[in-house]
Amino acid sequence: MLSGIGLVVALPLASLIAAAVKLSDGGPVFFSQDRVGKGGRTFRGLKFRSMVPDADKRFGAVQASERDPRITPVGRLLRGTAMDELPQLWNIFRGDMSFVGPRALASAEVEVGASGAPVALSTIPGFAMRHSVTPGLTGIAQIYAPRDLPRRHKFRYDRLYVENQSFWLDIKLIALSFWITFRGKWEIREKKL
Repeated sequence: MLSGIGLVVALPLASLIAAAVKLSDGGPVFFSQDRVGKGGRTFRGLKFRSMVPDADKRFGAVQASERDPRITPVGRLLRGTAMDELPQLWNIFRGDMSFVGPRALASAEVEVGASGAPVALSTIPGFAMRHSVTPGLTGIAQIYAPRDLPRRHKFRYDRLYVENQSFWLDIKLIALSFWITFRGKWEIREKKL
């Protein structure tokens, strides 16, 4: 119900964002990608496009870094305020996601090991545990882990959430998320809030 209300309330802002994305480089407004949800079920995740068109095809499905050259100028603003995530309210409305939980990862995403070779995420400890809950728009890893932290470390944050999941923890994480969004600090946030 909350995501449905959010979709309606966000419609004027979403329309402005869609126009800005389209006018910036003429590419598609939305970015959709197969994501892995609860129980390993895949779903189509939806976001406003913040990277150059066809970034995954051109560069591969890799984790974004802090000063990622694939990110467009409009995308940098969207990511800083997390407004690129607004269309995920539709994923929450459909039941693919929740407001709070581990980030829904791309099904084709890989980690780069110390040797530079790709490592399948499913081989990293903690990967399976994070799929015992519904993925979220925000969560402990999204708030506290630096963007370029390797997945094996982010999965520790996800495990912390799974083991301590509660209504009050969710409320705290949602409140912190609004605070970071209000400040526009998602891309450049400090390690301690």
